[in-house]
Amino acid sequence: MTRYALRAASVAVALGLWQLLTSRDVDVWLRFSQFPTVTDVARTFAGRVSGPDYWTDLADSLTRILTGFLLAAVLGVAGGVLVARSRLAEDVLGPLLEVVRPIPAIALVPVAILLFPSNEQGIVFITFTAAFFPVLVSTRHAVRALTPVWEEAVRTMGGGRRRILGSVVLPGALPGVFGGLSVGIGVSWICVISAEMISGQYGVGYRTWQDYTVVDYPGVFVGMVTIGVLGWLTSTAVELLGRRLTRWLPRTSYVPGGRAPRPVRTTAAPAPAGPATERRVPRDHLV
Repeated sequence: MTRYALRAASVAVALGLWQLLTSRDVDVWLRFSQFPTVTDVARTFAGRVSGPDYWTDLADSLTRILTGFLLAAVLGVAGGVLVARSRLAEDVLGPLLEVVRPIPAIALVPVAILLFPSNEQGIVFITFTAAFFPVLVSTRHAVRALTPVWEEAVRTMGGGRRRILGSVVLPGALPGVFGGLSVGIGVSWICVISAEMISGQYGVGYRTWQDYTVVDYPGVFVGMVTIGVLGWLTSTAVELLGRRLTRWLPRTSYVPGGRAPRPVRTTAAPAPAGPATERRVPRDHLV
């Protein structure tokens, strides 16, 4: 409870500082006089929530994110395992993937507009591309880092490729896979909002850009807060799912105050003296 109270207090302090700087029109180096106050944003947020457009934008953005992210999760894990386990796949697909991977997903917006018949499909493609490569790279590294002894043990007991894949490769790579998924969901939110600003018709990003064009700054901050909360919720959901599926992993226990637990000292009873007790002889005296 102390940790949760501390987290809530940090958010409250940040909001209080925001309200203080903007209400006093503080202009030292940063121009807080141009910012809306917390009360202005809260008032605009209450008005948006009571209308239907806010929930329509929310549903559209979530649909785009989940569709692209789920496709990226399935194909990214499959591609990472394939490239890590097959030399032929690494030679054929590896160079192409490494050339495309450094290109920012938002730079593919013109390609999506020309390639897909509708803006909706293009936005899903941008979201998929943003999440695909983090998942692919994390899965590939996780599979290659597996201990070969596990696979040899399964082969010794008569297991084939499917058995190795289901019992060794996929369970062993799960921590790395969920690390890539956690990164991918965050990058997906960044790119889907940017894609909605450029070519969308509905969505949180589209509404935020429209508010900016009409100089509705409280509305812009409503969109920013909505994006942040949605990104935090989806990332937390991915991390919780990862913890659920990898509960067999050892977890580091949190110790309040940062002090490690003291080791328990056990005092062994002295060996009984007598002729039955062995006497250790230094190696130099052995002949």
